[in-house]
Amino acid sequence: MSLKSLNKPAQTLGILGGGQLGRMSALAAARLGIKTHIFTPENDSPASHVSAKTFVADYGDKEALKAFAKSVDVISYEFENIPVETVRYLNKFKPVYPDENLLEITQHRWKEKQFLNDIGIPTAQWAKATGANDIKSTLEEWGATDCIIKTTRFGYDGKGQARISKGSDIQAAWDCLKTSEAIIESLVPFSHEISVIVARDQFGKTEAYCPVLNDHKNHILSKTTAPAPLDSELLDKASKMAIKLAKKVNLIGVLGLELFLTKDGQIIANEIAPRTHNSGHWTIDACAVSQFENHVRTVCGLPLGKTDRHSDAVMINLIGDDIKLVEKYLSKKNACIHLYGKPDVRAGRKMGHITILKHT
Repeated sequence: MSLKSLNKPAQTLGILGGGQLGRMSALAAARLGIKTHIFTPENDSPASHVSAKTFVADYGDKEALKAFAKSVDVISYEFENIPVETVRYLNKFKPVYPDENLLEITQHRWKEKQFLNDIGIPTAQWAKATGANDIKSTLEEWGATDCIIKTTRFGYDGKGQARISKGSDIQAAWDCLKTSEAIIESLVPFSHEISVIVARDQFGKTEAYCPVLNDHKNHILSKTTAPAPLDSELLDKASKMAIKLAKKVNLIGVLGLELFLTKDGQIIANEIAPRTHNSGHWTIDACAVSQFENHVRTVCGLPLGKTDRHSDAVMINLIGDDIKLVEKYLSKKNACIHLYGKPDVRAGRKMGHITILKHT
């Protein structure tokens, strides 16, 4: 049976963004006989190395965007900071998944927290801020001296945020963010950080990968353990939250839901990633169908693949100089090496990852 007989799936997938997530999606697409075209402002991007065609242009370049759209059957994106206006424009020519509604929600932390709360998914206590005085008044209202302030847009891996503690210069902290609006979040006394990757296809079928335990260094994901070695009832609750979210946003594609497990045994949502997620990289080697293949399947009109794992796994991010550790894994049993083809090593830059398999 050819792919064309399966509900006429897309044969060429366009991906906005040229980073490692786009690269791994392109590799997954190739396994299914689907070509990928990349649109990115950067030359020599990791995804361009493994794709049939690359358009190098700004996300506001309508002429280039139109040419890109006409060259593909369907479009997706590999990170959430794509301008919504770009997605709206492309949608005039070809379908874009996930849609602009999810992108808008996740690009603005006020909207994201409000949406989660509105569908019954708890988060940390939060408030809006448009200046230092809002932070002061909110702390007084909460009867607290500590909080986290974050820019509403473009923050990731610890960027665009500051911690306020008793005695902090709140005005100085606000000025450092260089923003006109921010979100104030109460400090969460959490014991673990977990995440769930969920996929949903165009036929409405929804499945989640097992919840995983995440460890961070300098606000960047360092290690993921799959499955999370935590209470099964709590993990089941986390999975149900992610599936509920996917259905409520009418997801077509893959998303990641980051969560905190509090010290008193509660689960609260932290952030939504409207795309494949770093904590799901282990699925390439430990599942028959990875998060990347399921992303390609769902946006291209193929049925969702099973999310079961055949192996437990630990995924280790290679950040900056960690790339030097690769040599010791080359002959290590059950070590799967993934390098992203980035020539320049910089502090905080994700250069690759290693997945260590433990067969079940």
